[in-house]
Amino acid sequence: MRPARPIRSLRFTTVALATAALTLPLLSGVATAEPSVERHSNAKHDRLRVAAPDGFFVGTAVAGGGHHLEQDYPDPFTHDKKYRKILGQQFNSVSPENQMKWEAIHPERDRYDFAAADAIVDFAERHRQVVRGHTLLWHSQNPAWLEQGDFSKDELRAILRDHITTVVGRYAGRIQQWDVANEIFDGEGKLRTQENIWIRELGPDIVTDAFRWAHEADPEAQLFFNDYGVESVNAKSDAYLALVKDLLAQGVPVHGFSAQAHLSTRYGFPGDLEQNLRRFGALGLETAVTELDVRMDLPESGVPTRAQLTQQADYYQRALSACLAVDGCNSFTIWGFTDKYSWVPVFFEGEGSATVMTEDFGRKPAFHALLSTLKRA
Repeated sequence: MRPARPIRSLRFTTVALATAALTLPLLSGVATAEPSVERHSNAKHDRLRVAAPDGFFVGTAVAGGGHHLEQDYPDPFTHDKKYRKILGQQFNSVSPENQMKWEAIHPERDRYDFAAADAIVDFAERHRQVVRGHTLLWHSQNPAWLEQGDFSKDELRAILRDHITTVVGRYAGRIQQWDVANEIFDGEGKLRTQENIWIRELGPDIVTDAFRWAHEADPEAQLFFNDYGVESVNAKSDAYLALVKDLLAQGVPVHGFSAQAHLSTRYGFPGDLEQNLRRFGALGLETAVTELDVRMDLPESGVPTRAQLTQQADYYQRALSACLAVDGCNSFTIWGFTDKYSWVPVFFEGEGSATVMTEDFGRKPAFHALLSTLKRA
């Protein structure tokens, strides 16, 4: 069942946020060989999921599939026992990082592979976690048979409908939220009419169909638009706002809007994140932060400075505070919790250290920023 939306007052004041910031380790801007991190603790009061307010889900991506297949380590979720232990202890929500994307779950036209996705959903149920399904309609990480196939419009439409019906239907009642349409606009707020095979071949109305098919397959799941670069009020988030208004007027079952929040300390923090989430909340939507990480330019040593760790912690704290301050923003997900398995160094040369824990699971100031902010919520 869809959880009832908790009634929350505005949790934070300027004084409260300042107080929370003071609880972080006092860090100087001097680089050190040993950044201020804490070894992992098993204490129950040091767990994010325990600190979270009732009805609030703090989650992480479950590493596996995708770029991980090219790395020199076994699949993290199935082979790293310490990783799984922390995954179960710290979070009450999980998102498959790659295991539910088309190339992983639908590798051939007439064959689905649910093994990896099933394992995550089963794990979540054993650990009393909810699951965010990711993703059903996207321009990237599609299998070659789909992108290079010679299909008529009717065939392509049938393929998408079968995929959504099969995948969502398999996990009906077991997945809380689905990223139905992922990254359908470019940075200027224009539909990806060339990159996205579905929109290119079938037109923009296929997005509407995708939401309706997902709703038919699981009427209780919350259905989301999800994208990066929509943390602020800008052309891209404006495009989503206009589209959602139009779809809601048509009775299309759109339930949520989420900002991925892949941030970098190269750029300022999106200070209007809360304002932007409120715009979508005013439409009656659930909102969420779904893929937060904060990458940085690493020194030659590869070890972040204390000043960098402080800035990173500030970004994590401000993102969480923005979500907590908005009624209906009840889901907050970081895109991996350890640098050991982060996607960032693979895709952003020279940048890294983007998560809240080091490669050996030491807790960075960013972890403590999240923990202290949740405790004050």
